[in-house]
Amino acid sequence: MKSITIKGSQRESVGKASTKALRNAGKVPCVLYGGDKPLHFSADEIAFKDLVYTPNAHTVVISLEKGGKHNAILQDIQFHPVSDQILHIDFYQLFDDKEVTMDIPVRKKGNSPGVIAGGVLRINQRKLKVKALPTNLPDYIDADVSGLEIGNKLYVTSLVSEDYKIMHPDNTVVCQVRVSRAAMKAAQDAAKEEKAATKAAAPAAAAAPKAE
Repeated sequence: MKSITIKGSQRESVGKASTKALRNAGKVPCVLYGGDKPLHFSADEIAFKDLVYTPNAHTVVISLEKGGKHNAILQDIQFHPVSDQILHIDFYQLFDDKEVTMDIPVRKKGNSPGVIAGGVLRINQRKLKVKALPTNLPDYIDADVSGLEIGNKLYVTSLVSEDYKIMHPDNTVVCQVRVSRAAMKAAQDAAKEEKAATKAAAPAAAAAPKAE
């Protein structure tokens, strides 16, 4: 998995006043969990742009002045309800021998014959929660739709890998090909026309003279 480096400074004070001062200075207060004790640090808000505002998944190298480097993943993030300013971020430290759970984006692979025939591909799960060792975390989970006809569904059981475990029930639908609204409306209109034609033909058939 691709990694992003965040350069920051370890915090000496974690009170409300210092936290407010950091935010006013364009910095984000953060905490790194998973080690011997929580590690408090801060970094420029702009440094998180490629980590937060992207559909992709990344691990993080937290590089601290006088605090060394730490491999981690983003665990939780808080935004201001009005301005969308990043208020706080929690990270979880990675260790090579310890499994971690992370949301991984789903990437469509192939062309569905059902879509070619006029169906519509619906993505039910754009991300899947997986559990794996850090070195086995994938950038994407490929969902091969090349075998999906109209009405078919692709379940998580089709995406099994030896490198990671998907943390969803077996009946979770990743994507499916459905009849398009236009095709459905056309079928409904055709059915109505057929029904109307049948009704109109019934009186005429009844009034027709019977053969001697």
